[in-house]
Amino acid sequence: LFTHAGLSAETAIIAFDLEGVAVSSGSACSSGKVQPSQVLSAMGVEPALARGAIRVSSGPATTEANIDHCLIAWIKLQESLLKGRAIIAA
Repeated sequence: LFTHAGLSAETAIIAFDLEGVAVSSGSACSSGKVQPSQVLSAMGVEPALARGAIRVSSGPATTEANIDHCLIAWIKLQESLLKGRAIIAA
């Protein structure tokens, strides 16, 4: 899970997509919902962070190169849109 206060999930999804990385802003069962994740809310995550949360999934076919590519995309997003702010990754 990646998130950042002030970042909209939609903006992050577009940025990741432009880098060729598929991510989601919620679980499959919450598809189409606009409000922050109930799970993140239950965990005490502030709404400002929950609204920008991006879920990254992996599976048996995920390689180290895939993970590196995702992290590089996150760094590019952080550098271009979030200059001077701290990153939160869980």
